[in-house]
Amino acid sequence: MSENSPTVLRNATLADGRAVDVRLEQGRVDDVSPAAGRAGRGELDLEGALLVTAGAEPHTHLDKALVFDRLRPAYGDLLSGIRQWQEHARDLAEDDFVDRAMALSRMFLGNGVTAVRTHAEIFPSGDPLRCVRALARVRARLADVMDLQVVVLPKGDIGDDVVEAALDAGADIVGGSPHTAPDPDAELDRLLALARRRGVGIDIHADERLDASSLTMWRMAKALRAQPLAAGATAMAGHCVSLGLLDATALGPVADDLREAGVSVAAAPLTNLYLQAKDRLTGPVPRAIAPVRALRAAGVRVCAAGDNVRDPLNPLGAADHLVTAGLLVAASHLTIEEAHIAVTDDARAAMGLEPAGVEPGRVADLLAIRAPSLAAAVAGGAFDRTVLSRGRVVSRRVVTEHSVLS
Repeated sequence: MSENSPTVLRNATLADGRAVDVRLEQGRVDDVSPAAGRAGRGELDLEGALLVTAGAEPHTHLDKALVFDRLRPAYGDLLSGIRQWQEHARDLAEDDFVDRAMALSRMFLGNGVTAVRTHAEIFPSGDPLRCVRALARVRARLADVMDLQVVVLPKGDIGDDVVEAALDAGADIVGGSPHTAPDPDAELDRLLALARRRGVGIDIHADERLDASSLTMWRMAKALRAQPLAAGATAMAGHCVSLGLLDATALGPVADDLREAGVSVAAAPLTNLYLQAKDRLTGPVPRAIAPVRALRAAGVRVCAAGDNVRDPLNPLGAADHLVTAGLLVAASHLTIEEAHIAVTDDARAAMGLEPAGVEPGRVADLLAIRAPSLAAAVAGGAFDRTVLSRGRVVSRRVVTEHSVLS
């Protein structure tokens, strides 16, 4: 057994402080027991590193990624960023999308993210399926190290035939942005009909605006309660910024329907803190994030996403689920542990993936990070990271520091 496919992870430290050995078998955790000493042949000594569930990114845009330095876009809002992106992307070759998506995927993997859901735009002219084909190629290249899901992202003027062609070309899930369509209700109904017809999940950009009356995710939840998707198909609503403007009385019925319909909410703190409320120079400025704590308290599955990474919609982004968790602590007042669950267990569940982590029977998608505690890891810092996907070491980062300070 090679050191990249260890049979046992020795001397790991769990988030609760226990020192353990973790036995692996066929890509899963077979046993967790008290640490018993040095690693033998075919085993990996983690030397006390913190061992936790690998990260999952439930909402990103590999197709848009890493073009900020090319464009140096204006300090704009959501719609202006979309316009700048579409103008730039009009003449991009398929390989350009592949190269940038692979670069960002390597960043995710190096940080400990082994599951990614990306949206893939359909263009209204030229070759409309470039992004979908590119991301299907990327998914094939990553198949042994990362679970990559592709959501087709049509606008309202993209016909059903093109969306279905995108699904045929490799997209897994129906997406869209119904709240930006001229008739949001009709657009949502169309997307739901497509998902039902094809027997796949749905994942919409929902109500990414500071407008308390914009509640397409509520309409989706009601529709799915009345007529669920195919067995095993997932439903997700990303952003849901408008919910943050509702008081408890107004939010309650929405949360109830989201919970009962099994609709997960993907908050995107970094992108929405950057994009929303730029016009409010004085007075109270809303946080522009879905109300994570209130939704969780109501039983809604809430995960968190890094979303855009250094593109016209966001000049920032580290492709690091621990950064996203830290933002949830600061901006949504979650505990360290709750925030970590939102970017690991809950994100995987929202994506329809099996549970992973340091428990017998779970998928061995794991992150060993040389941090003294989970709080320190989420707080950030230059830590060594070892990433396992299905029990195989797929990335290692070793940090070397030189300082004049003793």
